[in-house]
Amino acid sequence: MSTTVCQVMGFIVSSLGVAGCIVSTAMDMWSTQDLYDNPVTAVFQYQGLWRSCVKQSSGFTECRPYFTILGLPAMFQAVRALMIVGIVLGILGLLVCIFALKCIRIGNMEDSAKANMTLTSGIMFIVAGLCAITGVSVFANMLVTNFWMSTANMYQGMQNIQTRYTFGSALFVGWVAGGLALVGGIMMCLACRGLVPAESHYKAVSYNASGRNISYRTGPYKVGSGYEPEAKTRKGAGYEEAARSEDGRRSYPSKYDYV
Repeated sequence: MSTTVCQVMGFIVSSLGVAGCIVSTAMDMWSTQDLYDNPVTAVFQYQGLWRSCVKQSSGFTECRPYFTILGLPAMFQAVRALMIVGIVLGILGLLVCIFALKCIRIGNMEDSAKANMTLTSGIMFIVAGLCAITGVSVFANMLVTNFWMSTANMYQGMQNIQTRYTFGSALFVGWVAGGLALVGGIMMCLACRGLVPAESHYKAVSYNASGRNISYRTGPYKVGSGYEPEAKTRKGAGYEEAARSEDGRRSYPSKYDYV
């Protein structure tokens, strides 16, 4: 029962994490304009992974997509790639996890197959969560670097004052979503251990007789063990095997024995 609960909870948590990654990637507020020095402004700017938007004080919002890829920074493109890889792995993990649920029976699927599928989906969720957390952290590092560079230029009296950007809401959504996907993947890996059938190891046991098999002999005759081949058919009615005497010499039949 605990294995099923752990598997279902891992599936739910991972689903929330993957959904959060999709929402975070599609959001436009990855970076927002810093209003610390100018709280009252007629224009508010914010940027996402796919477009930049400008919101006027009248409520009108205009968004412009990035028409070029080569003109974007390399780290910016890396963040895009990480988020897309995380989403793809998360969706594939969900598809595999649905068929691996213990409460769902598909044909004659064995528990060992479900255990392997559960482990595979768990690894996919873990990698997807790490991709999301890494992508959001890289973007946040870019924002921090640009923020302090803009601040330094501002204090040095530069004429062209750059607009400073700070963390947007999409970053926090991405961090939480990546953490949920990571936790869900760990839960799926833990549930895999309970799905593995217990293997039975049978040790070979050799049975020996309690006593030694002693063959008793009466006189000079050797008692057969029962595994010797049967004696050949004797040729002739009067032919008999010569018997050994007590002193070890062979005695031959005389002519009076045939009378």
